[in-house]
Amino acid sequence: MPPAAPRSLAPRKRPRQARATVTLDAVFEATIQVLLTVGPHRLTTTRVAERAGVSVGTMYQYFAHKQALIYALNERYLDALADKIEVTCLEQRGMPARQMIEALIECYWRAKTERADVTQALYRSVAELDNEALIDAFAARADAATKAMLASAPDLDTQELESMTRTLLTVIFGSVRNAFERNLDEVAARQLRGHLAVMCGALLDSRSGPPA
Repeated sequence: MPPAAPRSLAPRKRPRQARATVTLDAVFEATIQVLLTVGPHRLTTTRVAERAGVSVGTMYQYFAHKQALIYALNERYLDALADKIEVTCLEQRGMPARQMIEALIECYWRAKTERADVTQALYRSVAELDNEALIDAFAARADAATKAMLASAPDLDTQELESMTRTLLTVIFGSVRNAFERNLDEVAARQLRGHLAVMCGALLDSRSGPPA
C-alpha cells in the first residue's frame, strides 16, 4: 500500500484499469522530460499534458496541481528503487557478508546512475515538498530487506544487526547522494564507489563471526 501522502499532495484517484495505467506512465515520463528541460519551477501541468499527449482535464482527474504530480512521481521512483533493493537482498541471502554489501552497493549505485540526469532532477524537484512519508516508507523497506539479508550471513556476528544495518545504509545512501550533489566526474565517482565498498567491508570485518 502506498504511504499516506500529506492531504494537499495526495492524488485524487489511482488507476484501476490497464488503460489508465498506460496513461499515467506517459504522464510520469512526460513529467521527467519537462523537469529535465525547464526544471521544477517552470514545470506546469499544462506543459506536462502537452508532452504526454493528454488533455489537461485528464491530468486534473489525478492531480490537483503540479506539487501533487511531482510527489506522485517521486513515490513511483522510490517504490521502484525499494523493489530493486529487496530483490538484491533476497538473492544474496546466505552469501558471505562482504559479497552481500558489495551487491547492495552495486544495486543502489546502478539504480541511481542509469539515468543520472533524472536522479538529479528528482532530488531538486522535492526540495520544497513535504516528502517525509515517502522517505520513511522507502527507508523501512530498505532496512527490513537489508537486515534480513545480513541476518543470514554465515560469517557475521549479528548481535548489533539493527545498528549495523542503519549505519551501512546511511553511509551508502548518503555517499551516493553526495556524489550527485558535488557533480563528481566519472573518475572521482568510481574512486568514491571503491572507497565506499572498503569502508562498509571494514565495518563488516569488525563484526565477523558466526551469527548470534
